[in-house]
Amino acid sequence: MKKRKIGIGFGTWAWGNKLVWGYEAETDDILLKKTFFDAIDRGLDLVDSADSYGTGSLFGQGEKLIGDFLEELPKRKLKKITIATKLAPFPWRIGRNGLNKAFQESNQRLQGKMTRVQLHWSTFRYAPWQEEQLLNGLGDLYEKGLIKEIGLSNTGPKRLNFLYQKMKDRGIKINSIQVQLSLLTKPSLEDENIKNICDENEIEYLAYSPLGLGILTIPPNKYPKPKTFLRQKLFQRILPKTIELRTLIANISKKYSASQAQVALNWVRSHGAKPIVGIRTPFQAKDASSALNWSLTKSEKESLDFYRKKCIANMPQNPFTSP
Repeated sequence: MKKRKIGIGFGTWAWGNKLVWGYEAETDDILLKKTFFDAIDRGLDLVDSADSYGTGSLFGQGEKLIGDFLEELPKRKLKKITIATKLAPFPWRIGRNGLNKAFQESNQRLQGKMTRVQLHWSTFRYAPWQEEQLLNGLGDLYEKGLIKEIGLSNTGPKRLNFLYQKMKDRGIKINSIQVQLSLLTKPSLEDENIKNICDENEIEYLAYSPLGLGILTIPPNKYPKPKTFLRQKLFQRILPKTIELRTLIANISKKYSASQAQVALNWVRSHGAKPIVGIRTPFQAKDASSALNWSLTKSEKESLDFYRKKCIANMPQNPFTSP
């Protein structure tokens, strides 16, 4: 099986107050810059963001910081990585040209170094006509040479197959799809179908939230209390019901002298997906890249699969994901 590398997520939350690796910490632009360069140097080859990360004065801040960092990245290193962003199909972004302005603004924030543009979520459940129009608009930008690659996010297998064929008829390839995938997402036949479609058509299979908002990194005997109310409620619901799963993760991590995060990331990789992990410190960059140095055995993967199915607590599903 081909082993997928690891991508890094740099959204507004990457320097907000997100729980990653089981602890919270404030970070500043200087630390993020070092983290960014360390991650690239250690072989993480996909940088992912979105124009909708942040509101008000923070709108697009993730892309802006990435753009500033990329200006200092040597060209030889820049050639080895994919710079991706996601454009949100907001209700007011309608028609075939609905994403043109958003694309121009994101491309400017990313200093013209954008490699891939992805439709952030599917509108099939509430405005099915909008999704196809916006994707055709991205296809127009591709044909004009303004976009190198096109990707999807939060799209189920039926819509993935439909949209892939639509773009293929235009001679345009869909390069990637992002889905929520971790040991805490509920197993489904849809995930298997997406994987099969990706394999058949050479679509890059990307997994966001591979650490389950940091829950998978928490030792089975620990019960941290996050700062935000919503996260507190989520932890209260999930932590007590994932002790068996997290115990297995902890035992595997000890065997390899690795972290629980590395086990969770390698489980994603064992399913043929590339995990996009949110990192904001050099330690986390080192830890994530260290997962590339080893792989789960078949029996370890199967044991994790078993306890994933047995687990009665799952992460909330994205409500915009299409069938």
